[in-house]
Amino acid sequence: MITVAILTVSDKGSKGEREDVCGPLIADILKLIGANLRSYEILPDEKDLIKKKLIEYCGKVDLILTTGGTGLTPRDVTPDATLEVIDREISGITELIRSEGFKKTKRAALSRAVAGIRGNTLIINLPGSPKAVRENLEIIIDVIPHAVEKIKGDTTECAKP
Repeated sequence: MITVAILTVSDKGSKGEREDVCGPLIADILKLIGANLRSYEILPDEKDLIKKKLIEYCGKVDLILTTGGTGLTPRDVTPDATLEVIDREISGITELIRSEGFKKTKRAALSRAVAGIRGNTLIINLPGSPKAVRENLEIIIDVIPHAVEKIKGDTTECAKP
C-alpha cells in the first residue's frame, strides 16, 4: 500500500477564502491504486514553508502530491521549492504530463511542474485546477505504483519477456 501526503498550495485556500477542490479530488483518484492518505494540508504560496513541509513528510510517506503553484505568476513557487529539496529529478513524469496535456490545451506548455525523489519518497507537482489535476493524474496513475516500488528498493527486472 502506498502512503500519501497531499499539499495544496494556495494563498486563498490557506486563508479559507477559497474551498480546496483539488486536494480531495487527488485523494479520491488515488483510491484507484489503493493508496492510503496519511496527511492533507493547505499551505500558502511560501517557498520556505513548502520546502519545510516537503522535508517533513519525506521518509514518512511514499508519495507527496502537491497541487497549485506550478504556473508563471510571481507567487507560483511550488516547483522551485521542490527542486531545492529533491535528490534526483524524474523529468519523464512531467514530460509525459506536459506532452499529453498539450494535446488538450496549448497552455500545458506553461506548466513548471517538477517530479523527483528525496530519500525514498516520490514528489510530484500537479496544477491547481481540478480539471488539470484529473487529467494529469489519469496520465501517470499507472506508473506511480511501479515508481514507488523501485524507489523503495525493488530490484526485480522491469522488462517483460
